[in-house]
Amino acid sequence: MNPSLRGAYQAMCKRFNGGSEAMAAALGMSAAALQNRVYEVKGQAVSVEHGLAMQALTGTTLFAEAIAALSGGSFFAHPEIGELDKDELLAKFQQLLDAFGRLSRRHSEAIEDGEVDARERSDLERLAGDMHRCIQELLALTFKIYCKDETAGANALRSVADVAGGRVGGRESAA
Repeated sequence: MNPSLRGAYQAMCKRFNGGSEAMAAALGMSAAALQNRVYEVKGQAVSVEHGLAMQALTGTTLFAEAIAALSGGSFFAHPEIGELDKDELLAKFQQLLDAFGRLSRRHSEAIEDGEVDARERSDLERLAGDMHRCIQELLALTFKIYCKDETAGANALRSVADVAGGRVGGRESAA
């Protein structure tokens, strides 16, 4: 799925209790002003701040997902972590290995005829996305358990996310 910003704004308005009129009021503007921004009437646009506010008001990640997709990436929320133990890390590694096996099998099936069709591509992308989420969860658990300084753990997690997204040292990698 490749969400658009307009689609994200529309979905957040639909999800907000009271719809787009209530969303506009919550943002401090008229319904017409919000509609003009969502549909980019006469060059108007929803600001980043309003997009983030809409996302917070709806309790979704739709704005972040749309921005990530438009940037050629994927959005992965950090997992909510409560009490942790090492058994959870082992379970997460097992989950990752299982996902890798599913991706490997599906990859073999997809390339068997020498062409990857749209359905096969979608399946592969979904499986890879599941693996990326699993890796991020595994690392978040690791850093939460083993990093003495939470800031160091958060910085390490961002570095891992950059590498997973093809970024090295804050810039796109050549690979």
